[in-house]
Amino acid sequence: MKKIITTIIVALMCCNLYSQKEITLSDIWQTGTFRPKYISEIRPLSNGDYYCILTKDGIEKYEYKTGKKVGFLVDFSTLHFDKNTYITDYSISNDNTKILLAANSQEIYRHSFLADYYVYNLKDKSIIALSKDKIRLAEFSPKGDKVAFVRDNNLFISDLTSMTETQITKDGKYNHIINGTTDWVYEEEFAITKGFFWNNDGNKIAFYRFDQSNVKEYDMTMFPQDSLYPTHYKYKYPKAGEDNSVVDIYIYNLEDKTTKHVDMGIDHDIYLPRMQWTKGDNQLCITRLNRHQNEYELYVVNANTLEMKKVYKEVDECYIEQPDFVNFLNDKENLILKSERNGFMNLYKININNRSITPITNNNYDIDNICYIDEKEKSIYFTAAASKPYNRELMKVDFDGKKQVKLSKEEGTYTADFSTNGKYYISSFSNTDTPTIYTINNNKGNVVVTLEDNKELKNVLNSYSPARKEFSSFKTSLGDSLYYWIIKPTNMEKGKKYPLLFYVYGGPGSQEVLNSQSRFSDYMWFRMLAQKGYVIACVDNRGTGFRGSKFKKCTYMDLGNKETQDQFEAAQYFGNLDFIDKDRIGIFGWSYGGYMSSLCITKGHKYYKTAIAVAPVTNWRNYDNVYTERFMRTPQENADGYDKNSPINFVDDLTGNFLLIHGTADDNVHYQNTMNLTTALIKANKQFSQFSYPNKNHGIYGGNTRFHLYTMMTNFLLKNL
Repeated sequence: MKKIITTIIVALMCCNLYSQKEITLSDIWQTGTFRPKYISEIRPLSNGDYYCILTKDGIEKYEYKTGKKVGFLVDFSTLHFDKNTYITDYSISNDNTKILLAANSQEIYRHSFLADYYVYNLKDKSIIALSKDKIRLAEFSPKGDKVAFVRDNNLFISDLTSMTETQITKDGKYNHIINGTTDWVYEEEFAITKGFFWNNDGNKIAFYRFDQSNVKEYDMTMFPQDSLYPTHYKYKYPKAGEDNSVVDIYIYNLEDKTTKHVDMGIDHDIYLPRMQWTKGDNQLCITRLNRHQNEYELYVVNANTLEMKKVYKEVDECYIEQPDFVNFLNDKENLILKSERNGFMNLYKININNRSITPITNNNYDIDNICYIDEKEKSIYFTAAASKPYNRELMKVDFDGKKQVKLSKEEGTYTADFSTNGKYYISSFSNTDTPTIYTINNNKGNVVVTLEDNKELKNVLNSYSPARKEFSSFKTSLGDSLYYWIIKPTNMEKGKKYPLLFYVYGGPGSQEVLNSQSRFSDYMWFRMLAQKGYVIACVDNRGTGFRGSKFKKCTYMDLGNKETQDQFEAAQYFGNLDFIDKDRIGIFGWSYGGYMSSLCITKGHKYYKTAIAVAPVTNWRNYDNVYTERFMRTPQENADGYDKNSPINFVDDLTGNFLLIHGTADDNVHYQNTMNLTTALIKANKQFSQFSYPNKNHGIYGGNTRFHLYTMMTNFLLKNL
């Protein structure tokens, strides 16, 4: 009887395996079959009991303790907008009486955009346009009676009481002078676009001024379909070793209408990547980095007298990780920041007055984000790679560092958006098996209510291939443990060898081996390839993040060398597994990953049969100076480091199948990179495939583009791997 039951169970399992639906590219890129539900633009209200989210219908108000909708802050159906008007962003005044609505956003670069801005009055339900033209970065003053914004590279203030407009700067000019926002390289590499900041009283604004006069222009040719002739887009792009913008900081006084210059010294070949007002009276904090980005200083400036004092300095033999805003405490004497000064990213308390440094944590793992600082309870909530580099736990630590606890439950990736009073937080959680779950939790980590569990998507996924990421690690010949994930075909046949495709990024501080639903569309594509009989794997090589600064910074001055050595060892390790066909190993990467895959198919040609490189850097001389010099210094100082690991220098070694893809309007990694590599390959008489997407940027998306791209890459792999 047991034998009969066992036979039936096995038969049912086999039936289930063979009844799995086939994942298609249309499912991934056209029909939205695998599109998760998400909660957009969460904003806590100042009373701590409610929060808002943005939906297509309006800005909806919810209660933390129940998670139930209690109404609309703004019902978009009552605004009588044109049918083509769509709201993309919003902000609420501190007194909760007005809302700024950003509509019809027009993308500029990765983070920046122009928009139509409207001020909605919550009391009388009136709405007014802030400007006839599209503007940028509109923000309420602390009292909500004014709005500052940028138009045509100049800074303005609109008085909402008198409806008058004050122009603070007048010298703004495209590709010359920028006021109140940032240039391309600050936006891309320091992730900052807003270049003005209200003080706590709302009577002063500190702002950046960028003089781009000496920065060289990059010219992109555009090919509009409605024109007989191409057009040209020129913008300032400082490449490695080239001149930067000269950046100055000014403080505008709304009361006497004066503007004062903050003197940061005679050396202008520096970076000022952050500024913010402290909790003290009229104190502005400015972050200063030297050109090499290995000296990090914090200065506090008296906005009235312009007296300046240095409150913190950190020096690293390689580089300082990209500085973030610091956290000032209400005692007006201390701030909390993250630092790798002990080899891992930890928390420190800095006294502004006596410059004392007090460690709060001393972990041998890296902290990711500070989520909330509870000054009443003297505790800090943060996310960290505590258990494994590929997980993100939510942790809590007291100011003295003596008591540290983990609040998250399952292994995976957590984020936490706290209420203003710290009683609740909205958590997102996912792992390789779980589409993102949104919950409201209390500050002890307990779930109060589940907002969205994406159960429908999970059921859909279960009807397709059960292939999932499996996590593990292996040791290289040098003794380094490298973490990886692997996706195997379901119902693998014993003794059969399968082709292997590596997915790679590999850049400094990056991480692709993550226990989350990150890069979800690619994840589904990998699962689709697994259904077609491919093994997919991803290895985080030396130089990647969340394993301490020593592991991350070992590639300093030598990008591409140790990273590819590790990828070659990964190819050998996996090639020796009994289910891998070592003669059918391929590699795919985008951006830095495109650089890596280009190097692997040339320099590492004996390990790979096929490679796809999308939007690759092909020589670091072509890339921007902030990113490249952080890891390589300048070409003038480190010419060998720039050239010896360029795939252009290894084109003679190409023996496999190579597909090279780029968008012609890539403002980030210029199309020039692909053209230079193409020229070298032709000169070496190497056959390869190359495809260009007209007018597409670094993301290569829009309309049917992604479907077309992934169809091409899939067909290339099916034919050549």
